[in-house]
Amino acid sequence: MRRVIFNKKGGVGKSTIACNLAAISAMKGRRTLLIDLDPQCNSSQYLLGVETAATIRPHLADFFEQTLNFSFYHNKPITAFIHDTPFARLHLLPSATSLDSLHSKLESRYKLFKLREALNQLDSQFDAIYLDTPPALNFFTLSALVAADSCLIPFDCDDFSRQALYALYDSVAEIQRDHNDKLKIEGIVVNQFQSNARLPKQLVQELIDEGLPVFKTRLEHSVKVRESHQASTPLIYHDRSHKITQRFLELYGELEKEN
Repeated sequence: MRRVIFNKKGGVGKSTIACNLAAISAMKGRRTLLIDLDPQCNSSQYLLGVETAATIRPHLADFFEQTLNFSFYHNKPITAFIHDTPFARLHLLPSATSLDSLHSKLESRYKLFKLREALNQLDSQFDAIYLDTPPALNFFTLSALVAADSCLIPFDCDDFSRQALYALYDSVAEIQRDHNDKLKIEGIVVNQFQSNARLPKQLVQELIDEGLPVFKTRLEHSVKVRESHQASTPLIYHDRSHKITQRFLELYGELEKEN
C-alpha cells in the first residue's frame, strides 16, 4: 500500500502524520518506507536528526537528477537512494533543499511518472510506503499522487481549511482521470482538534454530514509532538503511553481496518 499525505495548506501536520504512521507500521513488523518529497526536509529531519538529514547522500534530488541525465550504464536503482533509520524496519528516501532547483527542469521534461516507475520495483521489498509532500500542488506532489494508491488529507479544523478541501478533492479527481485511476481518497485526518471548543466540533460534524470520509480518530494538539520532533524520535518510540501516541495508534488501526 502506498499512501500519500496531501494538503496544499502548510502547517496542517503532514510530516508529523506521515512519520508517526510509518513508525507505527514498522513497529508492528511491516517493512516500511517513508519518502520525503518536501524540500523543507521535515520528515527527513524528524527521522534522522537535523545534522544527518542535511548531509546524507544520495537523496531524492539525486534520484530525480539522474532522470534528467539518463545513462543506460550508470543509472542507479531506486534502492540505492534508500537509507536505514535508527528504527527497525523503517527506511527513508530523504529529501534535500536542492529539490527546488530541479522543479522546473523536471516539469518541462515531463518526468511525472518516474517516481511511480521506480516504486513499482519496490513492491516485493516493502509492505507499506508513505509519501510526505510539500504544501503545494507542484511537480513533486503530483508525482506522489501519480505513484500512490490512496491519499490521506490532514484537516486542521478551521473554516479556511474546510473551503480548501473541495479544491483538494477536485485536484485528486483530476489526477484520477488523467494519470492514476487507482488513486482514492482514503480519508480526512482531523488534526489539532480541540475537544472543548465548539467550532472544531461543528466543522468536523459538517464534513461528516456532507458524506466526506472523516476518520473517527481526532489528533489533538500536544506539546509531546514538539518534544518528539526535537528528539528526532516518533511518538511510538518517544512516549508510547502518552495520549497523543494512543491517538496515532487508533488512527493506524482505522487504516488497517479499512484494508
